Amino acid sequence: MKSNVYFIRVDSQDNSQRIKSLQKFLDKLGHVLTYQKEEFVPVKITIGDTSCVYNIKPEFVRCIITHIKNQQARPFLFDTNVIYLGQRQNAIQHLNLAQNKGFAHSRVGAPFIIADGIFGQDGREFKINSANVNKIKVPSFVGMLDSLLVLSHATGHILSGYAGAIKNVAMGMSCRPTKQTIHSLLKPHILTDRCTTCRCCIAICPKGAISYKDSKVSIDPTKCIGCAECLCACKFNAISINWQEEPLVFIRRLVEVANFILSKFKNKFFINFAFDITKECDCISTKDEKMIVDDLGIFASDDIVAVDKATVDMAKNYKRMPLLDQTEKIYTEMFLYAQRIGMGSAEYSLIQL
Repeated sequence: MKSNVYFIRVDSQDNSQRIKSLQKFLDKLGHVLTYQKEEFVPVKITIGDTSCVYNIKPEFVRCIITHIKNQQARPFLFDTNVIYLGQRQNAIQHLNLAQNKGFAHSRVGAPFIIADGIFGQDGREFKINSANVNKIKVPSFVGMLDSLLVLSHATGHILSGYAGAIKNVAMGMSCRPTKQTIHSLLKPHILTDRCTTCRCCIAICPKGAISYKDSKVSIDPTKCIGCAECLCACKFNAISINWQEEPLVFIRRLVEVANFILSKFKNKFFINFAFDITKECDCISTKDEKMIVDDLGIFASDDIVAVDKATVDMAKNYKRMPLLDQTEKIYTEMFLYAQRIGMGSAEYSLIQL
């Protein structure tokens, strides 16, 4: 059965025009984006890392928060801590970064919380016994609230080729131990014939798994947590993984974790912002990041698979630069696997507003 995906074209880089389009979009979605009086509404958002400037803007978030508050509901923004180095590795620096990037209560109209505590360990553990993940740990409000709204910035991704709502839920709504589980199969290795021993990978590794000895760089697989930061840091393609197997398990774990989390909410809705579409995700992108696709617009649905699939399909039709060809089969498998386990439908009807 096809799911409805709502879409509005936004091809302007002017923020005021984007805000007008978003407000029009929200007005048109009034019949599906509804909440009960005084209910708590968690709004998943990723603010991006320190150097990222292409994350979803606070002004867009404020429009959505206002839409929810106009229904007399009680929205709050949230994210979780990450497993790699940076200011989002603990709640204190994470909150400071959110303030600095404009996500203060006074600007967006709702509080921003770090849902897994100071060090990313606080939450509830569930046994899920899926094909690739046995148990997960998630913020404690999962399973306690009825509604969930997920705001995602569509981008490329070094492992899955595409990052949108599915990744936002799986990685952004799980505690750090589960993030490590999702990545744990990924075991990068050094291609010595390409390595220049610049040691950028050593500097960025959060676990000290990479070392320089006897004029060579090497990765200790027993220490590696599979975060893939070294893949991003290396500018000489000297770090590799098994592309035929490892990313496929990675995306299946993403899907299984996201599927379980979403099963704990009755009312789910997903909004993808498909402009400023960078080659890398907001965890890595900088102001100099290249765009891989022209600005498309905003997609929304109550089906997470359909909204991500629709975003990718349109991106492929309007591409300015090729999406990562070597990973196209990976994100395609992500959608198909999600459909197979009942997470949503890869078939959809696009409704342009």
